[in-house]
Amino acid sequence: MSESEALIDVEPMSVDQLAGAFVMIAGAIGSLLLVIWQSKCHCKMNLCYIFSCERRPPNEEEMKSLKQQGKDMKKKTDKMMKKEEKILAKEDEILDEVESQKSLSRSNSKVELETINLDSPKP
Repeated sequence: MSESEALIDVEPMSVDQLAGAFVMIAGAIGSLLLVIWQSKCHCKMNLCYIFSCERRPPNEEEMKSLKQQGKDMKKKTDKMMKKEEKILAKEDEILDEVESQKSLSRSNSKVELETINLDSPKP
């Protein structure tokens, strides 16, 4: 191979292709950092000496408080679901009542039309 021949031939890219590549790389790095941060292991991160943090797993007391918070949230959601079911039941009752009133008014209007037609003289 001579020196003038390149091992890899790279085509020039446009600005939008460069932006897309940058976004993909930044997303991959962000996803990796997110996985590390949400893991339950002890880790220390240093991002180019700009950002440094340390993540420790929760201790037993924190785990108990998290468990209690989860139970409280479940109670709240159960309570909200019961209220929502009551509201939906009342809504169904109201809709049924409105439908029955509509059907009664329709039947009454039909009877009125028949009586009007009977009362009017035929030519």
